[in-house]
Amino acid sequence: MTALRIVFMGTPEFAVGVLEKIAEGPHEICGVVTAADKPAGRGRRMHSSAVKTFALAHDFRLFQPNNLKAPEFVEALRQLAADVFVVVAFRMLPKVVWQLPAKGTFNVHASLLPHYRGAAPINWAIINGAQQTGVTTFFIDEKIDTGAIIASKSIPINSRETFGSLHDKLKDLGSILAQETLDIIALGQITPQAQSTTEELIEAPKLSAANTQIDWHQDTEVVDALIRGLNPSPGAWSEMHHKGTVIICKIYAASPVENAHKGIPGSITATKSELLIATGNGQLNILELQLPNKKKMTIKNLLNGFSFDSENKFL
Repeated sequence: MTALRIVFMGTPEFAVGVLEKIAEGPHEICGVVTAADKPAGRGRRMHSSAVKTFALAHDFRLFQPNNLKAPEFVEALRQLAADVFVVVAFRMLPKVVWQLPAKGTFNVHASLLPHYRGAAPINWAIINGAQQTGVTTFFIDEKIDTGAIIASKSIPINSRETFGSLHDKLKDLGSILAQETLDIIALGQITPQAQSTTEELIEAPKLSAANTQIDWHQDTEVVDALIRGLNPSPGAWSEMHHKGTVIICKIYAASPVENAHKGIPGSITATKSELLIATGNGQLNILELQLPNKKKMTIKNLLNGFSFDSENKFL
């Protein structure tokens, strides 16, 4: 097998797992492309991507273009003479970029395509109560996540899975699949398959304030899945009426309570050690919550210094 020259493109921690696995293998990484540094946090300090941090630590040639179509960037990529571009959790590439390498540009996507195309496949698989997911490699084309499939691997989703736990499993699985995909490309054993266009597809749109808000009128299992699918980030949120004002809380962990109740959805039952919130058909025992301008804390710690009264309720 002839070793391939690779340009890797990615930004978050998920991509680092794939890059690290490729770096350990027989193929050569001749360049790494990631997002430009940007200000983040209260101090608005410049923040580097996880991929940049890894690339600098391993002395890879690094590119951080603001414009992926810029002639100087495209020419720099061409000069690298890469055989393959590998893309993981990065921006949509223009055709002038993805058509450069002779053996193609492939993406590692955290779902079993064609389902869960989009920006947040791991989150939505849990939110929707899916029992199985996986990773897929596919050749990039003009549209988002629609290219011919090279290979895939699947895993079950556990009943108490969170975004964080499933993210780490899929990062490891995606790392293995990316390496296997490079190997079969190098060996010339690739047989890509077009994605299905006949079945009704489940999408994975970008997370927003609108689709991460808790609706307490929904059933307990639906609210619970939303909370797990957004833990540890970005967190499911809800408005709470407290002392005549409305504050925004983030809820990171909860457990369903089976006992029936007649409370209005969003109503609160607080004890010295528990915070129960009524849903459309039951209750959720809140385990981890974040108040405005406070750190995330367990309910036990919260109840040590925060009191709930009869007027408190989640909206």
